[in-house]
Amino acid sequence: MGAVIHRKDGRSDMLDKKRVRLMTRTAIYEKNHAEEDIKISTYYKKDYASLNTWITLIWITVGYVLVAGLFLLCTADSVMEGLTIVKLILLAAIALGFYLVLLIVYGIGAGNFYRKKHGRAKHRVKRYYRELSRLEKMYKKEKDGS
Repeated sequence: MGAVIHRKDGRSDMLDKKRVRLMTRTAIYEKNHAEEDIKISTYYKKDYASLNTWITLIWITVGYVLVAGLFLLCTADSVMEGLTIVKLILLAAIALGFYLVLLIVYGIGAGNFYRKKHGRAKHRVKRYYRELSRLEKMYKKEKDGS
């Protein structure tokens, strides 16, 4: 059953439930996801994932430098006691090793995350355009029928 709309000329039109649902679904998508998804889907998947992975790695580097600087600032006295060249090289190697492991883990994780995010956005945009096309066909069918 559809809703009945009465016109001024005395005729009435039945609103198709499918069309109303389709219009509602597209409106909700436009409100919640469309802007970001369309922006994301303009990139190639590899470009989008690479760009955002690099941005993530840059922010990881900034965060690591800040945390390492704060750590050295807070523990400077105890680190400086009995510091030799061998201990300094060992501390630098440990810090560099931890940094590289952190970069590799976050790089792999960010790459996977952004590839999946692009895929989901591309899928939603395709569905959105398909639904708009279906709506257009429904309107044309109604217009030709009346």
